[in-house]
Amino acid sequence: MADFDIAYGETELREGGYVNDPVDRGGETHRGVARKFNPDWEGWALVDRLKRENPQDFKAVINENVELSLLAKELFRVRYWLPVRGDEIPDQHIANKVFDTGVNQGVARSVRYLQVGLNRLNRNEKDYADIEVDGKFGDRTLATIGAFLKLEKGRPDYLLKLLNLMQAAHYLDVMNRDSTQERFARGWLNRVDLC
Repeated sequence: MADFDIAYGETELREGGYVNDPVDRGGETHRGVARKFNPDWEGWALVDRLKRENPQDFKAVINENVELSLLAKELFRVRYWLPVRGDEIPDQHIANKVFDTGVNQGVARSVRYLQVGLNRLNRNEKDYADIEVDGKFGDRTLATIGAFLKLEKGRPDYLLKLLNLMQAAHYLDVMNRDSTQERFARGWLNRVDLC
């Protein structure tokens, strides 16, 4: 089964520290926690206090704060890892990808990518039945991952390629619709693994 600490470690490297870019659709962000999408995160009160107390060097103070680091990690576990049943996914690479994509593009979208990928790799339902593409990680989705891995002798490569392609296609779509988002292309593409 997959391990949250491993998945989070990879995502944490991609997220970085404090940013407040007016073009970023998530708005003010710390360690990947976007205030717009997570306004109730208890870390925001601490961020605001540290900004008031350290107006000259607040970014350094915030980025080095251990309590904020732990609060961010717990938020990611509760809001992104648990909904994709990360602990139950039988392959660490698949868990990492579904979790990280969920953090960046939303859990429902990430799970839809997983469901679509599994359906596309079942040889028109010869290997296993299609599952509903509803963005909800249920028992059938989990069982289908197991069926896929059994057929592939435990190798997730084809599924990971499809997940990466769908993730990259979404980034291209965002940039095609709004060219101001091109400034984030390199950061987004760091999340797309060319396995």
